[in-house]
Parts: sequence; structure tokens; C-alpha cells
Amino acid sequence: MNDVDATRARRRRMWIWSSIAVACLAVLAALGFGRGGNKTELKFETAKVDRGRITAKVTATGTLSPLVTVQVGSQVSGRIQTLHADFNSTVKKGEVIARIDPRFFEAAVEQSRANLAAAKGNLTRAKAQAADAQLQRERAEALAEQNLVAQADRDTARANAEATRAAVAAAEGAVEQARASLNQAEINLAYTTIYSPTDGVVISRNVDAGQTVAASLQAPTLFTIAEDLKKMQVDTNVAESDVGKLRPGMEASFFVDAYPAERFRGVVRQIRNAPQTLQNVVTYDAVIDVENPELKLKPGMTANVTFITNDLDGVMRVPNAALRFRPTEEMTAGTTGEAAGGARASGPGPHNRGASAAGGRAGHASGGDGRRTVWVMRGGKPMPASIRPGVTDGSLTEVVEGELQEGDEVVTGVDGGETESSRSQRNAPFRRVF
Repeated sequence: MNDVDATRARRRRMWIWSSIAVACLAVLAALGFGRGGNKTELKFETAKVDRGRITAKVTATGTLSPLVTVQVGSQVSGRIQTLHADFNSTVKKGEVIARIDPRFFEAAVEQSRANLAAAKGNLTRAKAQAADAQLQRERAEALAEQNLVAQADRDTARANAEATRAAVAAAEGAVEQARASLNQAEINLAYTTIYSPTDGVVISRNVDAGQTVAASLQAPTLFTIAEDLKKMQVDTNVAESDVGKLRPGMEASFFVDAYPAERFRGVVRQIRNAPQTLQNVVTYDAVIDVENPELKLKPGMTANVTFITNDLDGVMRVPNAALRFRPTEEMTAGTTGEAAGGARASGPGPHNRGASAAGGRAGHASGGDGRRTVWVMRGGKPMPASIRPGVTDGSLTEVVEGELQEGDEVVTGVDGGETESSRSQRNAPFRRVF
């Protein structure tokens, strides 16, 4: 073997041993070294328990509308002759706001008057005939007593008198019918003039001059009048999960897109029991009374409403992330047995009434009495602490009582490790989302 072949063999052996060494290092790192390194890099994210204000809110959307809205319609059909009101017109009660062409109804009135006159003439004739028949009867009765006429003639005279009396009654009825028809025609003629039923502002006009309206089935709406735009109401759609937090007399604030930087305030007048279901979502109408002295708010505007259901100041509070945090078994190894001994020896503060031992609550999200478990850093380790949560504003929660004190560091997350929730998500089977 020459020197070149020997050199190649040495290089080949060095390359093989190098590959084996790299493979061994990779196996050792996979078996233990990487895991130990992660443990040293494990860091808990914490937040301090403090005191401050918690404001619980309920949000909803709604629509502005006047307190009282009157729809003005037409009782008769016809062509609109003139309009005396338009959009935004201020009208008074009894003011003429429209007229329907009255000629057809005037003709009907004249016809009814003629029919009444004819009926009165027929009544006069019937009375004259009745009077003549009565005289004929009386004469027949006198002659019959003297046996100067036949009994049949007397009976005929009696029948004629009764018939003419009935004809008078029928003629009187015809007169009343004609008078009623005339009254109806005069009323229809009066309906051709449309009056405002109230003081207010016209917010809608649905017809134009020359347009024909038909009132055969229902009265067509000509105008919509709002009584007073200085007093408005907001009809809100409150979710069924939040409606139990509201009550009449509660203050509310809202803003509209027209004035996004201005907050308007109102008071809840009533919470209506009629449910409204849209796409399987049940909501209820909470009606808010709003003053509108500057007439900035207009009917139909969308209001983004906020109800203040609770406003507490100076209460102990923890971040909601601390209530959601759940460590893994590796993170809490050895802490459960130390929970009771590691608890603070000081007595319960004003928000620590009825505190129970943390050891029995470790690892549980909540107890049967509504308690929750949070993890607090004590001695460099996360220790479980039982609390009773109160009002929440979505990011902070009131601590009504429990094993926390102001200044405690509660765990809100972990950096370099994984929680039980993240582990379950990682180990979950792959699910395809469409």
C-alpha cells in the first residue's frame, strides 16, 4: 500500500468516527439534555394583586325613535289635490296638511240630498193617502151601523186605512235612510280634508300631489308625525344572557356614528318581556328615555349603548388570565403538599373572610360554592390559592374573599413550558377546518 492509499484510508476512518460521534450526541440530546435545558428556561408570567375600580358593563345596539309617532292616513279614496306639509314641517293640531279632490264626494252629497227630498215627498203623499183612507173608514163604519152598506165594504175600508198607515211608516223609514245616506256623504266629503291630529314635526311624507290613494282595504299612510323630537327613546337588543343584569331606572350611555366623540345619556324606562329571535339568538328590548334638546339625535340612528351594571372602587382584583391559568403536573410537582404550610400565617383581611386551606383545592378550577383556584408565587414556586370571585369587567375580577392579599404575585402564564390546555391542544388529533 502506497502513501496515497494510506492517507485515504485514514480519512475514511476519521469520517466514519465523526459521523458516529455526531449521532451519539443527537441521541443524548434527544433523551435528556434538551429536556433539562427547558426546565432551566421555564419562567412564570405573573401579575400583582392590587386594589382599584371595577366597572361591569353590558353593551348592546339599538335604534332611536320618537316617544310618540302618529301615522296620518286617509279614510276615503281619491286623488291628492294639494299638500300643505312636507318633510320636517312643524304642524299644529287641527291644521290642514292635505286635500283630496272633493268633486266626486260633493256630487254624492247632492245626490243624497235629492234622495232625501224625494223621500220626504213620498212621505207627504203617504200621509195624505192615509188621511183619506181614514175618512173612508169612518164613513163606512157609520153607514154600516145603519145597515146602508155591505159588511164587505166596511171591511175593505178598514183594510185600506191600515195599509195607508203602514205606507206612512215605510215612507218615514225611507226618509231616515235618505237622511243617513246624506250624513254619510257629508262625512266622506269632510274626510277629503286631512287635518293634523297632533302638534309635532312631519318626519315622513309618503304621497305627492296628483297621486291617487285607495282606502278600500286599509287607510293608506300619508304622513308620519313625531309629537316631540326633543324627547327620544332607544330600543335596544339585549342578549338573554345579559338582560337579567338590567333594571328600570338604570343609567345608560351611548354614542351614534354621526357624533362618535360625544356620549349621550339616558335612563332605562322598561325592559319588555316580548322576546325577539333572530338567527336563533334571543334578545329583549330595553327601552331608554333620552333628552334631545339640541335635536342632534334623529329617528332611525343606530345607538351603541353601554349599561353600567356595577361600579366598585377600592376592591381587591386579579387579572382574568390568572383564573384561566392551569399548570401541568410537572410545574406543580411537590407544591400540593406544601400548600397548607406555605399559606400566609396572617389572619384574613377584609376580603379574606372564610378562607379555606389551599391544599384541598389544588388542581381544581372551582369548588361547589363558586370558589376558584389561582396560582400565586410563594418562595419561588407556584402555590394554589382558593378565592371567591365577584364582579368582573372582562379583564379584571373582584376577589370577594380568599387566600390572596394585596401585592401577591399571581401566575398568568408560563414562558418556556406548556400548560395543560396547550398540551391537550398539541396532543389533539389533526382536525381539518373548512
